[in-house]
Amino acid sequence: MSQPVCISLDAMGGDHGASTVVPGAAIARERHPETRFIMFGDEAVVGPLVEAEPRLKGAVEIRHTTMSIAMDDKPSQAVRQGRGKSSMWQAIQAVRDGHAQAAVSAGNTGALMAMSKICLKTMAGIERPAIACLWPTVRGESVVLDVGATIGTDAEHLVEMAVMGSAMARIVLDLERPTVGLLNVGTEEMKGNEAVKEAARLLREHDAANFAYHGFVEGTDLGRGTVDVVVTEGFTGNIALKTAEGTAKQIGTYLRSAMTRTLSAKIGALFARQAFKALKDKMNPSRANGGVFLGLEGIVIKSHGSENAQGFAAAIDLAHDMARHDLMRTIRDMLDETPTTMARV
Repeated sequence: MSQPVCISLDAMGGDHGASTVVPGAAIARERHPETRFIMFGDEAVVGPLVEAEPRLKGAVEIRHTTMSIAMDDKPSQAVRQGRGKSSMWQAIQAVRDGHAQAAVSAGNTGALMAMSKICLKTMAGIERPAIACLWPTVRGESVVLDVGATIGTDAEHLVEMAVMGSAMARIVLDLERPTVGLLNVGTEEMKGNEAVKEAARLLREHDAANFAYHGFVEGTDLGRGTVDVVVTEGFTGNIALKTAEGTAKQIGTYLRSAMTRTLSAKIGALFARQAFKALKDKMNPSRANGGVFLGLEGIVIKSHGSENAQGFAAAIDLAHDMARHDLMRTIRDMLDETPTTMARV
């Protein structure tokens, strides 16, 4: 049997709070029976939900707090008011104090990042954390980062993200030597801003043992799965993510409209229902829910705030894999192997 994994959950975060977190934990535990949870939230709310879920019997410790962080709180306000007291802070603190191996929250992204940076600190050799996500492609999945942690970057930060993203790909995608591409406005070497071009030079000259630098990739390469890891700065990455999510919903709307427009279309849709179900499952954003905060001294996963129980379970699955395969050690080992010529001075 696998070694037990303990995950701390912000049971009051997100649009739906404990009503999503608790059943999400139950779904995840079906897939990973060795998982244990520490849930931070109002015991009067969380307790009955846990008691009503037989899949969580004996697997949950509830730590009471009535304070939660609102989705529209400013990060500075959330830290000032919620430090040490809120369900979000205490879930992160459980990782810092060694009570849990990873934390998952569907709460306010800015607040979660601010609290994580203060509570856990950044890893040695990393200037700024990044948010990485799994991106569905025609080949399977890729790791894409940064999708919103910071705006603006320099060459050294792009290199750091290439290392961290590759560490995540080795664990989640089970790849010995993932390929890495820098997102750019073209694949030619002369294109892009100075930070991207300098990062490309550094990665090209470094023959890494744990990842292979592919070169520049464009937006069209994201869905193709041209590389295993796509690196970009947070402003561009977040726009790309939201554009992809919006496009998936747009295509779904077009298909539903086309398949119900005429009687013959409805009959055709009936015969093709299995194919449409497979397409729907493939494009379902809940399957890839969960952004990993990379570069911190601990594992923190951000779930979409509006996700349902299935989506929150996917975020827990990701936390489980990161913890069980020791993401922190993998990143540290890869950073240690990064030549001093590529390291931040």
